[in-house]
Amino acid sequence: MNPLFTPFDLKSLTIPNRIWMAAMCQYSAEPDGAAAGVPTDWHFSHLAARAAGGTGLIITEAAAVSPEGRISPYDLGIWNDEQVAAFRRITAFLKSQGTVPGIQLAHAGRKASTERTWVDRGRPIPPDEPHGWTPVGPSAVAFDETSTVPEELTTDGIREIVQQFADAAVRARAAGFQIAEIHGAHGYLIHQFLSPQSNRRTDEYGGSFEGRIRFALEVVDAVRAVWPEELPVFFRVSATDWLSENPEDGRTGWTADDTVRLARELLAHGVDLMDISTGGIVPDAKITSGPGYQVPFADRVRNETGMPVAAVGLITEPAQADKVVASGSADAVLLGRELLRNPYWARHAADQLGGSVGLPVQYHRA
Repeated sequence: MNPLFTPFDLKSLTIPNRIWMAAMCQYSAEPDGAAAGVPTDWHFSHLAARAAGGTGLIITEAAAVSPEGRISPYDLGIWNDEQVAAFRRITAFLKSQGTVPGIQLAHAGRKASTERTWVDRGRPIPPDEPHGWTPVGPSAVAFDETSTVPEELTTDGIREIVQQFADAAVRARAAGFQIAEIHGAHGYLIHQFLSPQSNRRTDEYGGSFEGRIRFALEVVDAVRAVWPEELPVFFRVSATDWLSENPEDGRTGWTADDTVRLARELLAHGVDLMDISTGGIVPDAKITSGPGYQVPFADRVRNETGMPVAAVGLITEPAQADKVVASGSADAVLLGRELLRNPYWARHAADQLGGSVGLPVQYHRA
């Protein structure tokens, strides 16, 4: 069978193919009140279409573990029971189509309190404006010159957020999700602790590599402790900040070598797969882009550590995706914008490559 369409076994799950959907913010929840962070009909239809299209695993957009953890006031959340109830409708439908439902647990840290991307280009919302608040971070270092300077987290504050991740994982399981992905990429809070560009702490959560990964490992341990042993935990990482690799940029950032070291630690702490992305810690990093430009980072992690990985980044063509899996660079591909353009990408890929994906019974013809 064509590698892209072979099932993938992970813990007790069998994911029907290697075509997966990456988490993508929709900025479509209510910003406040009882409906804040609650999935809407938009979220249902958006995710349901990709399941009907044959996608093997769908990871929902970042679901904040607390109201302050949203990157925008319009993000989804998983901090209360109203959100759990609404998510159940979504997870039930995804499963009915043979798709595995996953949720991305997130805290935006210093990047929090911003507008939707189509409103003023996602500008920061100051704490004195409606729907704005003061973000937090590992250090009092703003994302850019227009952003609010975050409050530096105390040790107690760090422990509170670790517990929020655990509580969110419990709710995610109650909502019917089968995979929990911890968001440690794209300049969100965990990534802020990992990168020396944003983490200037001198206590046990900063300084050395071991200090900067402490928060990430504590979150993983807390989630793994409450998440069923038979179900997988994923970790999304930015493999590089695109700073240290750039000879024209004198700043120090998180590197691909750091990611390989982290992968070994995450394996030891019960992470089952890493979702390998890049960038996000500063707005002006010079990114080396092109088709499949992030695949080499996934390849390194998989083949140097044995950690299962999923690759992302300008993967658009079926033959390209198939080559990523067939070559052993990754165990699966995570599609983002391409699935926005074409919810039925998996079906079209199967037609081109001679594979097969599930078809809703309503679409069968005698």
